[in-house]
Amino acid sequence: MNRELILITGMSGSGKSIALHALEDAGYYCVDNLPPELLLPFVHLEDQTQQDKVAIAMDVRSAHALHLVPAQLAQLREQQVNVRLLFLDANTDTLVHRFSETRRNHPLSRADKGAAVSTRDLAAAIELERQLLSDLREESHIIDTSLLRAVKLQDYVHSLVSAPSAQLTLMFESFAFKRGIPVHADFVFDVRMLPNPHYEPDLKALTGRDAAVALWLEHQTPVQNMQAHICQFLEQWLPSLKNDHRSYVTVAIGCTGGQHRSVFLVEALHRHFSPDWVSLKRHRELDTV
Repeated sequence: MNRELILITGMSGSGKSIALHALEDAGYYCVDNLPPELLLPFVHLEDQTQQDKVAIAMDVRSAHALHLVPAQLAQLREQQVNVRLLFLDANTDTLVHRFSETRRNHPLSRADKGAAVSTRDLAAAIELERQLLSDLREESHIIDTSLLRAVKLQDYVHSLVSAPSAQLTLMFESFAFKRGIPVHADFVFDVRMLPNPHYEPDLKALTGRDAAVALWLEHQTPVQNMQAHICQFLEQWLPSLKNDHRSYVTVAIGCTGGQHRSVFLVEALHRHFSPDWVSLKRHRELDTV
């Protein structure tokens, strides 16, 4: 039996419950806020009950034992369990806004100092949480939910779990520089110097996924050169990244508005690499409309 475990971690307020519900809809047996001490016994118990797809959410409420998790996951991999780590993140301003909307307390809002108990500022609690989760974040595939609607987060999770299991999965993502660089990107390519369909009246309202825009960009020599150079770079270094036991590599392509050039190149790169690598694609600005 091919056993699969998806471990969801991330910042409080980043959408872990939404991701867990998406996995439940995809047929996973899901458990929220499992203490790290129970991870191995729980997986072994589910193995006996023939549960081959399990998703577990852990968060900072178990901070005292999160240091145990990397060694536990290594042990599960040795037992032929396909382990995937998913980390949900969001910028501090977004998290503060979400907590203000829901009027919930952050899990780290209470600061124990010996016998005294005080209240920690929300921004300070978020920063402390980032520090406590930093090791797990380094090992995970990251989804930044700052600009994502819930339905798009569900789509992202579904695309990840439906992708074939592989040592290395490529994620191509388009974005607009004016809304910030994706915090989870491994490589960022700036394509703002390329010819821009935005200034063509017939193309302005379209996107890089439309045939007319794609045809226009395909005939631009600088676009051809940029695409070739990015392909050459990735083809040279992807084998080394795979040998370094990387699970995910996110390649972010940015232009001014995230509508035309970056979208076109993400579509083209996805087509180019899909025959040889597990390849996924996202369009951050189009997905937030």
